[in-house]
Amino acid sequence: MKHVNRNEINTRERDVAELEDKKIIELILTHHAYDRWKTRVAQDHRSAAEIARFLWDRLKDGRIESYYRNEEDVFVVDGDLLMVVEFVPAEQESEQYGAPLYKLIAVTFLGCMSQSMELRDLKTYYSWLRHSRRMTLMKSSRKRK
Repeated sequence: MKHVNRNEINTRERDVAELEDKKIIELILTHHAYDRWKTRVAQDHRSAAEIARFLWDRLKDGRIESYYRNEEDVFVVDGDLLMVVEFVPAEQESEQYGAPLYKLIAVTFLGCMSQSMELRDLKTYYSWLRHSRRMTLMKSSRKRK
């Protein structure tokens, strides 16, 4: 594992892991994801490299799956931990292997479904959040008039 910059930790492996229909050659953990891990997942003292290794092992073992069938950005780790990811083509490596390869970027961790009931149905939760924010904005705009 090497440091890309102060905001990202990545794991570069010689083997390729598969997630859904994509072949992953590299996993990148953003600084934001690392901070969210510490606040929402575990207050242990794991380094970012250890978390990236944990995710890569889960990826290789097929223990990461899509949360929703048609959306490609929210995934469940070990049936409990929700993470938001982004896929970026790894163009140079794709040329070497002859197949499209991707880098998986762990953008953030939403938390564990076992600890937060709201995470069990994200669509309803986000709908509720949008509605409550909209109502708050409407109330505050009425006060200003």
